Amino acid sequence: MTLLAPALLFALCAGLIARAGFVLSRSADRLAEAYGWGRGWVGLALLATVTSLPELSSGISAVAWVGAPNLAVGNALGACVVNLAFLVVVDALQRGQPMYRDAGTGHLVSAGFGVVMLGFVVMSLTMGRHAPALLNVGFYSPALLALYLLALKSVFVHERERVAAARVPPPELPAAAAGPVARDPDVARDWRRFALATLVVLGAGTLLPSAASDLAQALGLSRTFVGTVFMALATTLPEMAVTLGALRLGALDMAIGNLLGSNLFNVTILAVDDLAYTRGPLLAEVAPAHAGTAATALVMTGLVIVGLVMRPQGRVLRVASWISVGLVAAYGINATLVFLAEG
Repeated sequence: MTLLAPALLFALCAGLIARAGFVLSRSADRLAEAYGWGRGWVGLALLATVTSLPELSSGISAVAWVGAPNLAVGNALGACVVNLAFLVVVDALQRGQPMYRDAGTGHLVSAGFGVVMLGFVVMSLTMGRHAPALLNVGFYSPALLALYLLALKSVFVHERERVAAARVPPPELPAAAAGPVARDPDVARDWRRFALATLVVLGAGTLLPSAASDLAQALGLSRTFVGTVFMALATTLPEMAVTLGALRLGALDMAIGNLLGSNLFNVTILAVDDLAYTRGPLLAEVAPAHAGTAATALVMTGLVIVGLVMRPQGRVLRVASWISVGLVAAYGINATLVFLAEG
């Protein structure tokens, strides 16, 4: 198989996803301002969901059409690791002290739920075929879906209580604004751009598994490695684009919430992929190397929690905090181990 065709298709999909991610961030910010939505909630619930659509469409396509469960699981877990590693960029771009000094406490709730959900995944991967299952679905699938919904509700309640404690009234849409906003041509245009960018992300994400599978064969690499590293990098481009856009707007909590919220959604995608995979519980059919990736995501999330609690000062080599150094090291070790395990 020639390398040029799958490489060009892969690059095209990645480019489309990156551009759509920038459009999503700009449109969502304008809509949040027009309707009085909070940026933090937009980052966690709306943008995190939309920017994770490539992982969702790629995962379903990988298990239902391509027949490559290792691509699907590697993509979802690899995307979690990439998102956490991208926090290093956020930390480096933050002026003054490390980003953990200015981050809101609500991110502890998101990160905590991420640890719990990743723990279910690690247990299921290590038990393999011995894990409990109902028909063709693993026991972890309903648990992950329930935990994701509980996480969204918990973060919302936490943010509402925090605002109430600070005696700051929650943002509300003025009564007189409903009519003008609905008729504002700029708002309608932003909705169209948001919807179009969402469709682009879905379309490009659906094509990625086929391109990644062909690329793996052409390069002589395993689908596990390609899914965990290459495809995970491509499908997290919307998260990166939205995060950088939020930083340009000075919305640090929106940037962090987008990445941590995307991880919650990415882990939940494994439950959706399990439903689409008809040969049995999905996590019982994949390579053991994925347990290492899930464990790496656990370690990296733990480091983020430590940073949010300790609020480290100073930077290593004037670049980023020591938390970021740990995140980079964990990402590099995981990529190396996955490559060696499948070599």
